[in-house]
Amino acid sequence: MKKTLEEFKKFAMRGNVVDMAVGVIIGGAFGKIVSSIVGDIVMPAVGVLVGGVSFTDLKLVLKQAVVEGDTVISPEVAINYGNFIQVTFDFLIIAVAVFLLVKGINSLNRKKEAPAKTPPAPPADIQLLTEIRDLLKEQKKDDLQK
Repeated sequence: MKKTLEEFKKFAMRGNVVDMAVGVIIGGAFGKIVSSIVGDIVMPAVGVLVGGVSFTDLKLVLKQAVVEGDTVISPEVAINYGNFIQVTFDFLIIAVAVFLLVKGINSLNRKKEAPAKTPPAPPADIQLLTEIRDLLKEQKKDDLQK
């Protein structure tokens, strides 16, 4: 039992597990923010554009509720496709945001990994002058050694 506990502790304290836990927590909070943006900002605007319809209220009633006075005998059975539309918009916005985030991180990583550019070769006349200089230096050395 003690060995298993130590093994679990070693596993849980690895950097990848901690990073993943932080990612899940931040992802959950990010999901709530996106849901609020979609539910409170995007969908009301879309609803106005399509004639004042609230998507969360859209449903296909399969069986009406049976009510006697204030007592519900049988609840309504409905397919809430409006809520499905709402969740689909949430997903699309989260997917686009995550795509843009990953694309940005990848572009930063490419800049870090890009090899240092070699300077362009000097023009031909400069190369020729450099060769002449080097030859003259060698010739001068040879003359001094004689």
